[in-house]
Amino acid sequence: MTATPLAAAAIAQLEAEGVDTVMGTVVNPAGITLAKMVPIRRTNTFADPGLGASPVWHVLAIDQNGIAFTEDAGVVGDQRVRIDLSALRIIGDGLAWAPAVFVEQDGTPVPACSRGTLCRIEAALAAADIEAVVGHEVEFMLVDADGARLPSTLWAPYGLAGLLEHEAFVRDVISTATAAGVAIEQFHPEYGANQFEISLAPLAPVAAADQLVATRIIIGRAARRHGMRVSLSPAPFAGNVGSGAHQHLSLITPEGPLFSDETGGCGMTAAGRSAVAGILRRLPEAQGILCGSIVSGLRMRPGNWAGAYVCWGTENREAAVRFIKAGPGGPHGGNVEVKVVDPSANPYFASAALLGLALDGISDQAALPPETTVDPAMLSDADRARAGTVLLPQAQAEAIAALDNSKVLREILGDPAVDMVVAVRRMEQDRYANLGPEQLADKFRMAWSL
Repeated sequence: MTATPLAAAAIAQLEAEGVDTVMGTVVNPAGITLAKMVPIRRTNTFADPGLGASPVWHVLAIDQNGIAFTEDAGVVGDQRVRIDLSALRIIGDGLAWAPAVFVEQDGTPVPACSRGTLCRIEAALAAADIEAVVGHEVEFMLVDADGARLPSTLWAPYGLAGLLEHEAFVRDVISTATAAGVAIEQFHPEYGANQFEISLAPLAPVAAADQLVATRIIIGRAARRHGMRVSLSPAPFAGNVGSGAHQHLSLITPEGPLFSDETGGCGMTAAGRSAVAGILRRLPEAQGILCGSIVSGLRMRPGNWAGAYVCWGTENREAAVRFIKAGPGGPHGGNVEVKVVDPSANPYFASAALLGLALDGISDQAALPPETTVDPAMLSDADRARAGTVLLPQAQAEAIAALDNSKVLREILGDPAVDMVVAVRRMEQDRYANLGPEQLADKFRMAWSL
């Protein structure tokens, strides 16, 4: 696979717009964003043949020095990182950015590449006459330059005071994102002190994940300009509700949207119900992909709106899958929000897993369990047992084992991808399982930050 090079005139136009550097990024199985930069006139080389990268990029761990060596990721060998020129964006201050993929030296795709995996799932959906649209949410916490708490005197959950306190930062992000072509739908203060959420416009799966990565880069750069940093940890501070990275999914066939059907009783078509069933029945196996880090368990608790219970419900924020009906308040139509995803997840793998499970459910005509219409924590153990509603484990070891043993997730993502996710998460477990909540939150507060 080769990229169509940028013409000399296009390079000259970028230079005329002040661009002198191009950055390309990949996200590895531990959820870490890795990058290389080149001068603007090396852009085409970055696209093809690409820049060299060791296979250990896939297994770099979140503790800043760990490498979870596997049979496929060691000191021997070399791969290439290639940017996608069609997704290039100017993100300000002379810098352009593009998402990248891993390829072998001969140009063939690397099976463990997360963006390449999502491209493959998007193609599988298209082959089934299904168009997928994904909308990402970005939850983050502002901290000081050393990662410590910022003052919160003027803060109330969702309150205007906090928004005005950080108005310069917020407006900086919005203006930079707009100039870069990133479609922000809303930007608001969240429940936690100095915590914010951005909702991004829905796009095709790969483009949506690219947009999410671009947004995180824009946020990180803006925070630096204002003397702050951004924590993208699922649990920046122990005892708080934590930060999610919810994904909204819509599926459309030639017959129409699968989640916008008033004749289906619950607002979903039969295929839509099977898609949700496909996600729910394998959610415990996918947990290692969606929220499998050593600190994810600090967030994955009832009462945190994290979807800790495996169930679904219309506008139910304690259900793992929240169904949002089509209507005047939802201009994009009906969709499902998967609430368990957190910022430690590789967003490409997370979308690939969810969409792959949805397609698996449609193919099997999976039966959707009854809707949970109340907070599942309020149900009795007997009622939850009858409904098949289980609590996702907070223990990382259980999530890792379920993913490692999942035949379905291995078929969707491929063995190399699953093996490397398992490897980096097991390293976290082996090294840090003995730490308490405060120690874990403190150590990994900035692990995924940009």
